[in-house]
Amino acid sequence: MNEPQSRFLRACHRLPVDATPVWFMRQAGRYMPEYREIRQNLSLLEIMERPDVAAEVTLQPVHALGVDAAILFADILLPIVPMGLDLKFIPGTGPQIDPPVRSEADITALRAVDVASDLGHVMETIRILRNELPDDVPLIGFAGAPFTVVSYMVEGSPSRDYRHTKGLMYSAPDLWQELMGKVAEVLGDYLLAQIQAGAQAVQLFDSWVGALSPADYARFVLPYSQRVLEAAASSGVPVIHFGTMTASLLELMRLAGGTVIGLDWRVPLDVGWSALGGEIAVQGNLDPVALLAPRPELERRVKEVLDGAGGHPGHIFNLGHGILQQTPVENVRSVVEMVHEWTTANGS
Repeated sequence: MNEPQSRFLRACHRLPVDATPVWFMRQAGRYMPEYREIRQNLSLLEIMERPDVAAEVTLQPVHALGVDAAILFADILLPIVPMGLDLKFIPGTGPQIDPPVRSEADITALRAVDVASDLGHVMETIRILRNELPDDVPLIGFAGAPFTVVSYMVEGSPSRDYRHTKGLMYSAPDLWQELMGKVAEVLGDYLLAQIQAGAQAVQLFDSWVGALSPADYARFVLPYSQRVLEAAASSGVPVIHFGTMTASLLELMRLAGGTVIGLDWRVPLDVGWSALGGEIAVQGNLDPVALLAPRPELERRVKEVLDGAGGHPGHIFNLGHGILQQTPVENVRSVVEMVHEWTTANGS
């Protein structure tokens, strides 16, 4: 296989790069004025259901920021809609699934999904983007990880304590396994369909997994994340495995799989990389709130992340979670410029 030429893909494979690649989780969205203008006329779901608009939103930060990869504008919960669930996005609250999935009857009622047709609008968005994106800016597809998606399904909305999720896990482990198995199958198919449509890398988001102990992760989550990650990896494209509050889970996450492991800001990058064993690419891990800091402090924090990487091959600069709505666009652009300037062969 020929070596990839883009910075991002080369870094995923731990190959030398001319500068550290940069992209940001939630790099398309509410902090960008171009996006807010579109949102005046269309709901979030309406944007995602219209491939031409979803592609336009995906491209906005590529044009505005100079990032080294684009990430598909979609949502981790889209696959639950063809499973038969009612998904709404409530302003100020976030996703809402009503009724939630909490009983054996609820799990039995979940529909089988043909992702290529049931989520065909996502695949069409990917095809549009591959035609529009420059050759050196790869497209990242994504899905939510089984635990995070199932947690939304069971809780019905964002949660602080995951009471219903853990209650199902602890009191009815057989039902938990059945539900996780069904969701993992859909998510694995979904990532493969995105890759077949043209995604050049994919990321698995386990945004809520930090709520678990290592023992619970190993017993109740790892086998299902592993199933999804192995399905995506069978395509040969890089697979990024990301979670938050995962300092105690990193070794298990690596065991679950992924070409690249995403680190959040709660663990120093060099410490997290060492915990993973070093022989794997990492992504991260600036605190998203740092993008609101004064320029000297922002520069200090960007340098801290780069120093943690130590110039080793296999580092992709990103945040430890998504860009916040209040973030100034110029600060995001400045970080891209800093990273590129400070990590080029001739940089300082």
